[in-house]
Amino acid sequence: MRPDRLEPGLHRRSECRQPPGGAETGRNPTDRGKLGSKRHLIVDRRGVPLALSVTGANRHDSIAFETLVDAIPAVPGLPGRPRQRPHKLHADKGYDFRRCREHLKRRGIMARIARRGVESGERLGRHRWVVERTHAWLAGFGKLRIRFERRLDTHYALLKLACALICLRFIDRFC
Repeated sequence: MRPDRLEPGLHRRSECRQPPGGAETGRNPTDRGKLGSKRHLIVDRRGVPLALSVTGANRHDSIAFETLVDAIPAVPGLPGRPRQRPHKLHADKGYDFRRCREHLKRRGIMARIARRGVESGERLGRHRWVVERTHAWLAGFGKLRIRFERRLDTHYALLKLACALICLRFIDRFC
């Protein structure tokens, strides 16, 4: 063999190949261990997205809680200085941890979090369906139904664009 040739069995692309999935992916415990990611949303009572976060599928929901709450923009209130945080926050049992409740208390937000093993999910369903509907709106954008982008910044930009389009729909509806 000539010295300038590749060795038999080696392919040029195999040397620079990245692992599948990209940043903020993890083994999904509900989908046979496939790599995936989760979207975390905070929405207002109408379903308008206020804050967005992406984590790996193997991360617990409560891990992204603090950064997501801190990402909520200022909420306009009475004339004068706008309220910095919402008055109360509804969450499901996945966020029932002392750390999450204390974080809300420090921010002056009333916690309405269902307790694990105590409360049924029926009462929370009155508020939870709004978040699920917003997730369905995001899934309506076909490219976002399943994450195909390897780069997190591209996927995050597409999610933010979809959230902006959802907000635009509300502006068109009420103006």
